[in-house]
Amino acid sequence: MITEFEIKSQDYITLNNLLKVLHLVGTGGEANIRISNGEVRVNGEVETQKRKKLRAGDKVEFHKTIVRIIA
Repeated sequence: MITEFEIKSQDYITLNNLLKVLHLVGTGGEANIRISNGEVRVNGEVETQKRKKLRAGDKVEFHKTIVRIIA
């Protein structure tokens, strides 16, 4: 599944918040565990920074979901 997420009032959204907002995980704790376990890719690279700042143009992959960040 490919989806777009628009950043409206800020320059960025953190990776763990993105997973929560899009309901890809149930809780913030689960988001942090999934990220720490290397289950998330940002721009094709495994990302383990829970609070990685995502900006327009970034692409996040989590299981079968791809999220493109747009402004």
